[in-house]
Amino acid sequence: IIWSWQRLAHAYTHEYSFRSWVWANLVSGTLALWLPLTSGERGLILALGILVMAFELVNTAIEQVVDYISTQQHPAAKAAKDCGSAAVAVSAIAVGVAWIVVLARLITG
Repeated sequence: IIWSWQRLAHAYTHEYSFRSWVWANLVSGTLALWLPLTSGERGLILALGILVMAFELVNTAIEQVVDYISTQQHPAAKAAKDCGSAAVAVSAIAVGVAWIVVLARLITG
């Protein structure tokens, strides 16, 4: 578990995308804790945010392994990197959908 935390700190320090998601989640999490949400809504927002960061870490791992194996361009390498990026995007969309549903409930009462 020590290596996991070391790698997490390394990702925060060296990976702009991961750091961006951490800050986005700090904002999202603060709002989730501040707004009058149900515990289920709050848990969903927080958990989905953590999943976005997890997908970003997996995406980073895929990119690093592909770059380590070869510096040559290859369709399979591009597909692997693109799929990792798409996983991050889909998880971010899920957070956005959750926020839309939660905010709609708050606005409409």
